Amino acid sequence: MSALFRKTEKKAEKEVVKEKPVVKVEEKKLKPIKSDFIKQGWRSVKSPHITEKAGFLEGKNQFVFKVFDNSNKNEIKKSIEEIYRVNVTNVNIINVRPKERRKGRIKGQKSGYKKAIVSLKAGQKIEILPR
Repeated sequence: MSALFRKTEKKAEKEVVKEKPVVKVEEKKLKPIKSDFIKQGWRSVKSPHITEKAGFLEGKNQFVFKVFDNSNKNEIKKSIEEIYRVNVTNVNIINVRPKERRKGRIKGQKSGYKKAIVSLKAGQKIEILPR
């Protein structure tokens, strides 16, 4: 009987040894998005398109922006109003085709893009480049 008792005692000791200390790992928590501006504002507008022709259009209260290929006029209008806090009256969209380029024998393409010409309400202005 004493031999059986010793075997069960050894099994109990082995079980205690198998337990390992638990180490807690902290998970990184993502901060929630606070404003609608961050979620929606830059969803359709990439950047302002700064050229000589765009400079002439500023005199007519029109501003040119590069936009994502899948964006439409309504999304562009909402984005410009949210980002720059102005009233948009009209949006025109132009798809600029990719242009072929050649360097010696090597042929390639310059990537195409989509741009939007945005008209603002009279008296409002967007300061794209600080003067």
